[in-house]
Order: sequence, then structure tokens, then C-alpha cells
Amino acid sequence: MITAEAVINLAALRHNYEQLKQKCGNKPIIAVLKGDAYGHDALKTAQALPQAEMFAVSRIEEALELREGGITHPILLLEGCFCPADLQHASALGLETVIHCEEQLAHLQSTPISTPLKVWLKLDTGMHRLGIHPCELHDYITQLEATQKLSGPVGFISHLSCADNLTSPATSAQVELFLAQTAHYAGAKSIANSAGILYWPESHLDYMRSGIALYGISPNQNDTGQDHGLRCVMTLRSQLIAIRKHKSQHSVGYNQSWTAPRDTHIGVIAMGYGDGYPCSAPTGTPVYINGRLVPIVGRVSMDMITVDLGPNLQDNVGDNAEFWGENLPIEHVANHIGTIAYELVIKLTKRVHKRFMAEPLS
Repeated sequence: MITAEAVINLAALRHNYEQLKQKCGNKPIIAVLKGDAYGHDALKTAQALPQAEMFAVSRIEEALELREGGITHPILLLEGCFCPADLQHASALGLETVIHCEEQLAHLQSTPISTPLKVWLKLDTGMHRLGIHPCELHDYITQLEATQKLSGPVGFISHLSCADNLTSPATSAQVELFLAQTAHYAGAKSIANSAGILYWPESHLDYMRSGIALYGISPNQNDTGQDHGLRCVMTLRSQLIAIRKHKSQHSVGYNQSWTAPRDTHIGVIAMGYGDGYPCSAPTGTPVYINGRLVPIVGRVSMDMITVDLGPNLQDNVGDNAEFWGENLPIEHVANHIGTIAYELVIKLTKRVHKRFMAEPLS
């Protein structure tokens, strides 16, 4: 019997892709599949989005998995190639690559490749993590073109550092700098991430890059994907495996961290940090059971979570418990735990069974 499972609604995924395209005037969207599609299964996600113009991953092994699974779409390596061997693999696999530092430029200059590469040059416009300085742009373009290893004009890419902060002036400043530096070049331009798509229309350039929003999750913890017309793609759920009468002033779980203020019923659910649910989830974190939210009480264990079902029991062993999904937005759960929704979906372990479906969960 399957207990802990992540139900992946591929119809919702496709809905979100089309919804995001509408928000940016039907411009091309690069579907970001890094981190196993944010825990949703990269290959299944790619197969469900044949209409996507391009996919993006962080590292070449992620791209290799997609190619081995039969995905022929353009695939962009967001972190580029880390060594000459990766560059040769990227050429052989028909990948597109980012160049963000002088070492990567030197590798392209010195490494023989079988097929010309589509190259995107990354500018540091304010993230200060990866990317060349804007003043180096012309020199890099000159050296890249001199390699005669390029497939088409160099593209330009940057990353927004504060786009989920709607009051920060940083995003507008980054977009202005990016446009000013790349205005005289013909290559495609991309700076909008999920938050850029949802909140910053001025960042809608030639290509958008959607990661977290593609999966129905808001990049801003002050709202939810539902607020933007997006649908939840992943529902994490399990089952009640025991229900116990519980006396007032009795504790439950390790270290007796919670004591019942009244007589109640404790539900035990087959889910824990062994499944990737955070051990740090505090008492009061909500779980959806039989049409209502009930609080986690006591510490999350490796294999079990305890919830307070209340004195007037309406539940049975075997009933479903939803930890996030269509009935309980993951953004609310992340806020209770003090983390971000990105971390919740990507940390699920292999013990959680993934079930893929084309329609909403019944």
C-alpha cells in the first residue's frame, strides 16, 4: 500500500505554462527544469510540455538525462560548462550554454568541438553571483565571435536579485542596465524569472524563464500561485495510520515538546523527515484532513507526524492527509515553517511515491 505520495497534476502544469505566456504577451518562455523540475520529475515535466520553446537546467548531467529520455527541445545550461569535457558534451548533445566568466571563455577558445554552440553571455546587473561586468561586454563579444564556434548571434542573459520584493528599486535598475548594455547587439535577451513575469512587465524581453511559477507556486511568500491564476501541480499527501484518545496535560512525541490543553484525539500520519517533510515544522503547522485544517503537534519524527484532531472526532484510520496542494497552499505551509516553498518541493526523498495524472486530484 502506498502511503506518502506526491501527486503531480500535468494538466495543471500545462495550464500554468499557458497562463504565464499570456502574462508576458505570448512571448517565448524557457521552462526551467533544474533540481529535477523543482522536485516534480524533470523528464515527466518535459514530456508534458511539448509546446515549450526551450528548457533550462543548471548542470550538464540534468541535460543528459533529458536527452537520454528522448527530449529534443533546445536545452540551456544556466551555469554553463564547468570544464572542456562538458563543453564537448554540450556540443555533441546540441545544448545551449551560458558563459559567465573568463575561464569558460578560455575553454571555448581552446577546446575543439564537433558542432557550433549557441552561447548566451551572462551579465552581472546586480545579483553579484555569476556574470561578467558590463564594462567587459564588448571585449567578450569580440573574443567569442573570433572563436568561430558559435551557432548564431550571442544571446544575453541576467538574473534579477530582488524581483519578489515589489517595493525594491533594484529590479528596475537591473533591467535598465541590462537594456542599456545590450541595446546595440542583435542577440536574444532574457532577464525575467518567475517574479519578473508576474510583477515586472518591463523585464519581459525576448525570452522569459519560469521556474517556481511553472509549478503553481508564487515566488513571493506574501501571496500564492492561486492569486495569479496558477494551479497547484504537486499535492503531497499520506494517510492516518492511527488515532488515539489523548488526555489533557499529557504530552506527545520526542522531548515532550507539546502538552495537550484538553482531552482530544491524536492522529498519527505516515510522513516525516525521512520523506523530506521538515523536522523544523513547529507545532501549529497546518495539515488538511477531511475538509478542515488541523495542527501538527509535537516534533516531526523520521516516519510519523502527529496532529490534533480535536475532541469531536470525525476521522478514521486510512483517511487522507494533505500536507500541501490544492486544498492547502504550499506558500502558507512554508510561512509556518519559516522556509521557502522551493525548499519544500525539492527536498522530498525517494520514499515519496510520485503519481502523475492529467486531471485534478479527487
